[in-house]
Amino acid sequence: MTGRLVRIRGKVQGVWYRAWTVEEASRRGLRGWVRNRRDGSVEALFAGEADIVEAMIAACRIGPPLARVDSISSELTAEEPPSGFESRPTA
Repeated sequence: MTGRLVRIRGKVQGVWYRAWTVEEASRRGLRGWVRNRRDGSVEALFAGEADIVEAMIAACRIGPPLARVDSISSELTAEEPPSGFESRPTA
């Protein structure tokens, strides 16, 4: 299992991005979480098989229909994910 901490910037709040991320990650069988950041970005932890995690990050570059993704940063993490995929409060 690999874990990646991802930050998505652009028009990603108020456009259903978090809910879309929960749906997509759950559908792919990933573990982790997603939350809004006070700076206007969205942050997510994706944990699972490396190829599935990378495919999810690629999907995040597009996001839901109303989103506009300007950039994505990603780094490996050893953070233990929850048992499923959840939406967390803004940090």
